[in-house]
Amino acid sequence: MRFLTIEQEGIETAAVLDEERNVVTVHAINEQMDKAWPTDLFELLQSESFERFKNWWKKLPKPEKESLNRAEKYNIGPLYRRPRKIWGIGLNYVDHASDLEEMAPQKEPASFMKPDTTIIGQEDLICIPTQSERTTGEAELGIVIGQVCKDVPEEGAAQVIAGYTSIIDMTAEDILKRNPRYLTRSKSFDTFFSFGPELITPEEIEDVKRLNVTTIINDRVHRTNEVKNMTFDPDYLVSFHSKVMTLLPGDIISTGTPGAVVIREGDVIECQIDGFTTLRNSVKDLKDS
Repeated sequence: MRFLTIEQEGIETAAVLDEERNVVTVHAINEQMDKAWPTDLFELLQSESFERFKNWWKKLPKPEKESLNRAEKYNIGPLYRRPRKIWGIGLNYVDHASDLEEMAPQKEPASFMKPDTTIIGQEDLICIPTQSERTTGEAELGIVIGQVCKDVPEEGAAQVIAGYTSIIDMTAEDILKRNPRYLTRSKSFDTFFSFGPELITPEEIEDVKRLNVTTIINDRVHRTNEVKNMTFDPDYLVSFHSKVMTLLPGDIISTGTPGAVVIREGDVIECQIDGFTTLRNSVKDLKDS
């Protein structure tokens, strides 16, 4: 299944894509089917609601699905705005490490956390802060956690993943290069985490490791690589971080980029992943305001 969050008349609501890729809001489902599913995607991910909703939707006869009202005249937002945790993974492709003239971690992931105030969605503006002269954008595959879990074995990680999404992660690279201890600050400016537009459940993806993740800048391919070439693959990342702290539904792990690109005023950066709807954002440099 594919989920998204849309905005209509200033209100954000969870929605699903039907077999014809029409958008059907959970609100419309509730009204027409006399249901009470959570209409916020983050809330839908909590407890057992998500699995129950998916199972109900799959069993719903096609004529009943086709009778549901389709959403029209909407904007697409980030999947949700207030996750409990956002984990980022640095230098998870060897090629990206060479961009920064650094050694890729070999024994443990280089992870960091980001605040939810960085979150934006499809077509929102990325704002380069006044404090940075060199900011980069990075296309990444995102993992969304679907269950409360702790100490998950690597072979059991797939069972706690709600789905996957597209991410564009930003870094004030000049701040980071001044001192590696500035990593959190360099990653935490407002608008520095675009994610969505869709949450794609695992059964929709034949083999996550065969997905190509591509950073596009102004319609030009900057860097692409397969997930199988990550130093630490998605299942390992889930297992590893669950041994650090309890993971919760809606937590996000951004798995690292095949290549970061410098972004400037007027640029358009995209994250393209095989089979996913492209995530796209334009760039505004606040120093030019």
